[in-house]
This record gives sequence, structure tokens and C-alpha cells, in this order.
Amino acid sequence: MPTRSTGIVLAGGLARRMGGPSKPGVVVRGRAMVEWPLDALGAVCDRVAVVCKADTPLPALPAGVERWDEPPEPRHPLTGIVHALERADAPVLVCAADMPFVTAETLRAVQAGRGEARACVGRAGGHLQPLLAAYAPGALEVLRGAGEDAPLTATVRLLSPAVVDVPERDAISIDTPEGVRRAERLLAGFRPRRRRAAG
Repeated sequence: MPTRSTGIVLAGGLARRMGGPSKPGVVVRGRAMVEWPLDALGAVCDRVAVVCKADTPLPALPAGVERWDEPPEPRHPLTGIVHALERADAPVLVCAADMPFVTAETLRAVQAGRGEARACVGRAGGHLQPLLAAYAPGALEVLRGAGEDAPLTATVRLLSPAVVDVPERDAISIDTPEGVRRAERLLAGFRPRRRRAAG
């Protein structure tokens, strides 16, 4: 059953290692990479948005998915998380645009794990995944206070977050053409629920 939280796909990064201007539109198994996490979030949240820079090219988004343009600087994941919390004015459930394996089940577990904490972060293979996490507006003071070069994980640790162990597969991020080919192999045979693109 959908919840009142806002689902956020973070897509403000550069795609230097991918060799292109933006990762969201890279095709994986016949779909834009951003569609995979959007589908998972859409099964959990009643409002879903892609947070990115104003100059980030995006493919046609599924019906009902919003685009929220974050400030141009700094280019740091914290910028997108802060912008999402400010605009939603409510808790947000976030994952990165380059996480095609994330599942609704994992996202639900992360969301439920937050409880009254300011954040709940997924942990895969013993490593915290701040881009697979749930954040409450109470996290804003700490996140806004981080410097432009502040390490993401270290900043999120300042929130004393709840932690939920998640499958390592769900947290795989695709950064290179080789990663795309690996994702193609791992997703072979998987038939996602397709949604009509907006516009």
C-alpha cells in the first residue's frame, strides 16, 4: 500500500566515467536506467520525483513523476537530499538514479526502519549506503551545515541514523559502460512493470 512519503531519485551527478552527459538516460535492458529505481519507488510512495541539475538531460519520465531542479552548486549528493527535504517538506525515501537493482521490498524496509530517527540508511556488504536511505526534515540542520567537500557517509553518520541491512545486489550502482553490460546480464529475464511515459 502506498505511503505518504515522497520517493526521490537522485540524478544530479556527472557521468564522467560513463562517457556521457548524464546517466539517467543510459539504456539498460531496453529501458532508461532511471526507470528502474522509479518503478521501485512508485510501488512504495504516493509521490515520486527526480532531483537533478537544471542542465541534466532526462528521458521521458513515467506519468506522474515530477522533476525537481536542485541548485547548480555544489555538485554533491547532499545538495539533492537537502533540496528534496526542503521541497517535499516531509520525510523522503531516496535512491540513486544508477541503482537499477533496488527493489520495492528493500525500500519499504529502509523506510520502516527510520521510526523516529532523523535518518535510516541501508547497509550492504558492511558498508553504509547514504544514497539508499530515508531522511526526515529533522536531518536538515546537520545536512545543511556540511561543507561542500564534506564526505557524504561521514556527514550522515552525524545523524546517528538507524541502519537496515539490505541485499548487496540492491545497492549496486552503475558507473561505467562495463557496469552497464554487467547489469544487462544480471537483469536478463526480469520483466518489470511498465508505466506510460508522461507527455
